[in-house]
Amino acid sequence: MGPHDLRERWKLTGINGPGPARVAVAAGLLCLLVHLRSLWCGFIDIDDSGYVVNNLFIRRLDWDLITAAFTESRGSFRIPLTLLSFALDYRLWGLNPLGFHLTNTLLHAANSGLVVLIADRLLRQRFAGVPAASRRKLLYPGVLLLAGLLFGLHPLRVESVAWVSERKDVLNGLFSFGSILTYLTYAHKRKRGEPAVREYFIALVLFLLSLLAKSISVVIPALLLVADWYPLGRFRAERIWRLLAEKAPYLFFSVAAAAVTVSTVAQDGNLVSYREFPLAQRLLVAGNALFEYVRLTVYPVGIVPLYVIHRPIPAAYAVKGAVVVAAAVGIFAVRRRRWIPAAALGFVIPLLPVLSLFQNGVQALAPRFTYLSSVAPSITAAALIGLSCGKAAAAGRRRLLQGGMLLVAALLVCWTVISVRLIETWENAGTRWTRQIELEPLGRAYRDRGFYYHQNGSLEAAYADYTAAIGIARERGWQPLYNLFAFRGALLADLGREREAVEDFSAAISLFPHPSYYQGRGRALEKLGRDAEAREDFGGGGPAPPALDWF
Repeated sequence: MGPHDLRERWKLTGINGPGPARVAVAAGLLCLLVHLRSLWCGFIDIDDSGYVVNNLFIRRLDWDLITAAFTESRGSFRIPLTLLSFALDYRLWGLNPLGFHLTNTLLHAANSGLVVLIADRLLRQRFAGVPAASRRKLLYPGVLLLAGLLFGLHPLRVESVAWVSERKDVLNGLFSFGSILTYLTYAHKRKRGEPAVREYFIALVLFLLSLLAKSISVVIPALLLVADWYPLGRFRAERIWRLLAEKAPYLFFSVAAAAVTVSTVAQDGNLVSYREFPLAQRLLVAGNALFEYVRLTVYPVGIVPLYVIHRPIPAAYAVKGAVVVAAAVGIFAVRRRRWIPAAALGFVIPLLPVLSLFQNGVQALAPRFTYLSSVAPSITAAALIGLSCGKAAAAGRRRLLQGGMLLVAALLVCWTVISVRLIETWENAGTRWTRQIELEPLGRAYRDRGFYYHQNGSLEAAYADYTAAIGIARERGWQPLYNLFAFRGALLADLGREREAVEDFSAAISLFPHPSYYQGRGRALEKLGRDAEAREDFGGGGPAPPALDWF
């Protein structure tokens, strides 16, 4: 189908105004402009060092890199296409973070445009049925643009764009959205009785590529079945077994990707066991996470870089979980308005792999996990706003229409301002952890900001952060406290406060007698002129103790 055919089909719907391709470009450009602020951000201490800065594999673009990308894990995940994209960036930019951020931003802009095209495939038929009196020239293109902007400008997108390591999200999004869009084209062709084998296989290949960027898209077969049910209505037109057979290749790749991911995470020791984290607690944490995902989608204020599972589990988790269950019962009790459960499923299904039922690490939730799940609510909200505007226009209620449009514009402006400020949070590790401390002061935040300050010469600030981290760790009975004492001891030595350094290294040794700690205390004792004690510590450290690290 060529461009002329697309224009003709667009005209047959009775919808006027700019075509969806132009609207997609406009949405992408607007999102690009907002997220260009991330080009001034650097690399972050978490993951960026492993994926990019200290990853020697990406420094050569050859067969060895390809082999390593497909056979070795990074950060407990198999993400070969993401690693290859980093290698391409390194070939162009070296370790200049600007180039890596530019790629992330361009991918997100493209994804925002793809959301526009997906919205067009899902909504065109519905808006073709809007009465001509209410179908203004820019109504439907405005709905498509709004869908792309609600997705692309939302503050929850910032983490996926401004954090280099989350190339996984934006690259996966490119292939996932491309697969969904091509599948919708396939479904529409099938409905018209046209041959669509090419579209089916292109959608399947794009789905496979999405899994090679990040395995979160294992949920796409379920999302396609939801779309088949509503709004495509294929459950009525075709037999269920045929639709299921159609998804069989998708399901095969999903199961394989899920198995590889679980196996890799388990081998790296990051998969939390059910003995350590029982099912009842997981359900409470999952209920709280779903509640917070909805709240942050509707009211994206107070977003922090790290959400941890609080122990013991707060009673508020049970209350929020009960609200989620009650809302689910209400949503799926709706029979006439199928768009409500369809939109809810489109939001929840992509979140299932990242809920605490499959807990990896200590995170309770994360803004980046909403990248795929946000598409359904963005399109649904845009459609509802567009239909409401259409009704207001048909009724001649111009003031109501203008007021509604002003509110939508104000919302987008607010989201833009919040997003730009959040991008500034990702400028470096110091700004990242400072926001965390301002909104939710975790011991880890003080610790990691202390690392950043120490490495960048702000020694007094690092001392204050290490001390705060030690205080929180003591209060909560955190076992690896020896690490904090050792790092503060090294810092005190750098400050010329050797007596205090000896005290901290001694505290670390009493908890965990590591050779590096003896070596550090020995150096401090040597500067104090206590040579005999220093020689004893150097002997305790062995001939070649490792450099101070997190043990």
